[in-house]
Amino acid sequence: MGKSGTAAKNLLLAGGTPSDSVFSFDEKNPAAQFTQWDQIQALPVGTLVVSPGVSLASSQITALKAKGWKITSEINLACAYLTDEVVIGITGSVGKSTVTSLLGEALMIDDPNAFVGGNLGTPFAEYALQLITKKKKAKYIVLELSSYQLENCADLKLDYSAITFLSSNHLERYPSLDSYYLTKCEIGKKTKNICVLNESSKDLVQYRTRIAGKTELVSYQKSNDKAFIEKSQLIGEHNLDNLAVALRLAKYLKLSPQALEAMTQFKGLSHRLETVGVINGNLYINDSKATSMDSVLVATQAALTKTAKTKTLFLLLGGKDKNLPWYELNQLSQHANISFIFFGQCGEVAQLRSQLVGALYTKLGDAVKSIFKNIQPDDVVLLSPGGTSLDEFKNFEERGNYFKDLVSQKIK
Repeated sequence: MGKSGTAAKNLLLAGGTPSDSVFSFDEKNPAAQFTQWDQIQALPVGTLVVSPGVSLASSQITALKAKGWKITSEINLACAYLTDEVVIGITGSVGKSTVTSLLGEALMIDDPNAFVGGNLGTPFAEYALQLITKKKKAKYIVLELSSYQLENCADLKLDYSAITFLSSNHLERYPSLDSYYLTKCEIGKKTKNICVLNESSKDLVQYRTRIAGKTELVSYQKSNDKAFIEKSQLIGEHNLDNLAVALRLAKYLKLSPQALEAMTQFKGLSHRLETVGVINGNLYINDSKATSMDSVLVATQAALTKTAKTKTLFLLLGGKDKNLPWYELNQLSQHANISFIFFGQCGEVAQLRSQLVGALYTKLGDAVKSIFKNIQPDDVVLLSPGGTSLDEFKNFEERGNYFKDLVSQKIK
């Protein structure tokens, strides 16, 4: 099982559920589990804890619901243990991890026990486990929430929330872009006070009227705190918008000046416009987390600001497809100094649909090594693939670390 499923199982056991009443099943690896699906189907009516990666529309879950099973989630299980904590939820197609982490940096200054997690790293159930073992109780909780998690968290109640950006993503799971966007907008129904929206997201502004509850538009360009925001250590103007959103939430929470200052010192997350190093004047940037067209476009614009007009930006595109609108990248053809390098299972699809001209490689490693052979002093290399990592790697972290290892070997 993944992190969420494992955390849910541990919480159930720690909360007193008898071990012989807890069964686990991994759809991706049935042979590795003690319980097979036919055994679960033979059980009397019970509760099914569904991990976010499993669609609630799957035939297996639909069959159990028809039999009267209760369908819940790891997040719902954790909510049962909350008392008076202030809970903030962050969602969005891109930027949610950065905003969650920025706010987390501030919260940890004013509340060392603050919990930062959800879709970002640590499952929410881990916090509930801490409460059971009486380790520590937080004043503040900030959760990154994916669209998958928002589908199945009826018990989650938020004091504040934010939507960072809306752009095409996960269309292999949702019947339409509208369906995906509306799932993101569900966060408004769960919010008691206010939902902060990034005004730089055109689609989000258009969907504002479909978000329940009170909302507020925020952006770097219209902020009264531009001078403060410009102290940010992060690359790219989109990250100034991310900081503007996090700062607005922090002010609603009445965090201390020291806590606010901590956000300006945040240097970013691994695999998100991460500076790997500079070799012979060549800047290498790891943006392995980029699995949407907007993420790629934003990263490319940020990398272009680091690339002299007479130098080349090598852009690595590919991975595994998820019904992505690659055609949106065609606008990058206007930049004569970008060299497009395609790789992976969807490399050819990305090349054809984007109508961008560039070399094509089967593996990421081969693509990177080809750049090593052709790179000139002061050129820039950006891994911002667009596709998921699952053609060659377990996750985007493994892909990003592989890229960083290749660069490190070149340094040696």
